[in-house]
Amino acid sequence: MELFYRSTRSDKERVTASQAILQGLAADGGLFVPEEIPKLELPMVQLKGMSYQETAYEVMRLFFTDFTGEELVHCIESAYDSKFDTEAIAPLRKAGDACYLELFHGATIAFKDMALSILPYLMLTAARKNHVTNEIVILTATSGDTGKAALAGFAKVEGTKIIVFYPKDGVSPIQEKQMVTQEGDNTLVVGIHGNFDQAQTGVKQMFSDQELAAQMQARGCQFSSANSINIGRLVPQIAYYVYAYGKMCAAGELELGDPMNVVVPTGNFGNILAAYYAKAMGVPIGKLICASNENKVLYDFFRSGSYDRNREFILTSSPSMDILISSNLERLIYQIDGRDAEVTRAFMESLSVNGSYTITDGMRDQLADFYGNYASEAETAAAIKNLYEQTGYVIDPHTAVASCVYEKYRKDTGDDTKTVIVSTASPYKFTRSVMTAIDPAYDAREDFELVDELCRLSGVPVPRAIEEIRTAPVRHKTVCEVEEMPGVVRNFLGL
Repeated sequence: MELFYRSTRSDKERVTASQAILQGLAADGGLFVPEEIPKLELPMVQLKGMSYQETAYEVMRLFFTDFTGEELVHCIESAYDSKFDTEAIAPLRKAGDACYLELFHGATIAFKDMALSILPYLMLTAARKNHVTNEIVILTATSGDTGKAALAGFAKVEGTKIIVFYPKDGVSPIQEKQMVTQEGDNTLVVGIHGNFDQAQTGVKQMFSDQELAAQMQARGCQFSSANSINIGRLVPQIAYYVYAYGKMCAAGELELGDPMNVVVPTGNFGNILAAYYAKAMGVPIGKLICASNENKVLYDFFRSGSYDRNREFILTSSPSMDILISSNLERLIYQIDGRDAEVTRAFMESLSVNGSYTITDGMRDQLADFYGNYASEAETAAAIKNLYEQTGYVIDPHTAVASCVYEKYRKDTGDDTKTVIVSTASPYKFTRSVMTAIDPAYDAREDFELVDELCRLSGVPVPRAIEEIRTAPVRHKTVCEVEEMPGVVRNFLGL
C-alpha cells in the first residue's frame, strides 16, 4: 500500500514520498508528514542479526513506498559504504552505566552523515521518477554539522548545486574549516553576521518567495532542502534507533521486548523525533529523554507546555544545539493535536508573530513519553572530564550534554532501564572544548596540537576528515548580512 505525505499546515497538498523529498518544504511553509506511521513488519528477533544496511532497508521501504526495492537498495548501498570508517556504520560503545550509539563514523564525523550520505541518492532517484529536468539547488542553513555533511554529499553531483549558510561566529573552528575548504564548483558556503535561527528563517523565506521561484524556473532550476525539515533526512534517522535496539539485544544488554530508553542531545528536534517515530513503529523504546544546552527552549516547553523563543541566544560549546526555533517540533505538534493542520498552522503563526505558543492540556498529556532537561556549560565540561577519568572514553560536548541529562533523569526518577545515549559528533570536531574540559591547561595549545594530544589520550586514530583540513586552502570567503542572503543566492545562480 502506498504511503502519502501531507503538510502540517494544510490538508490541500497530498504527495508521494519522492515528491516530498524533492520539494523539501511544503508550498504553504509546512513540513511533510506521513499520513500514518507504518509498523515494522519483521519480528524483533530478526533485528538482532541484521546489518545496518538491512535494517535501513526495512525502515525505508515502509516510508518510501513509491521507490522500488532495487532503487532503495542502490541508495542504501551507495550511502553506507567505505565512506564510514567502521563496518558497523553505527557501533554501540558501553561506557559507565550507558551504551553510546556512535553516529560519527561517516565522512564528516557527525551524525548528519547518517542521513546526508543517502539524501543525494534519494533525491536524484526522486527527480528521475518525477521526470524533473531542472537543476536541483540545495539551500540549507546549518548550526555546524548539517552544512559540511550536505556539502560532502552533494559536491560534484551532476544536476545539483548546494548553498550553505552558517553563523559566522557560531560554529567551532574545525566545523568552519571543514565547510570553507569544501571543493566543488557546484558548492557555495556563506557565513552570516547573525545566529542559526536567523539563517534558518532566511532560508525558509527564500523557499516561500514566489518571485524567486519564478526566476529560478525560468533559469531551469528549483530549490530543495537538506535540512531535517526534509522527510528524506528524517526517515533515514529512524533506522539507527531500530538498529540500536537489535544490537542491544544481540549484545545481551536487553532481552527481546524489554524497553530501552534513549537520550538525545537536541536542537532542531529532528533526531529525537526520529526516535519518537521508531517507537510509534513498534520498537520498545521507553522514555525519550530530550537533552538541551543553555538554550533550553525545549526543556521549558516540556516542563510548561509553552514554547517561547523570546530569550537571549547563548553561544555554547555545543553549537549544533544553539537553536531557539526547533523546526521539527512542528511535526510532533501536528501529531499530538490530532493531525489538525489548521491548529498546527495557528501555533506556527503565533510563533512567527509573537515568538511563542502554548499547547492545550490534552496535548500535554500526550507528551508523557518525553522527559526534558538541560546541562549548563560547567556541567557539560564536567561530564566530559568525569567520563574520561572514570572510563577512558572521550565524548564531544553535545554527547556530554546528553550524558549529563541522563544522570539528572536517573536522579529525578530512579529509573534504571537500559539506556542508549546518542553520540552525535566525534570529539575531534570540538577538540578545544573537549581538551580544556579534561585539563584547562590545554587551552594554550594550537588547534591541531590538540588534535594530536586527543589522539594520544583517547587511543582513537585521528579521523580522515580532520587530517584532510590540516593544510587545505580556504575556498569559500563570502560573508553577508542576514538581509543580503537572497542577493547572494541570486548572484551564485546567475539570476
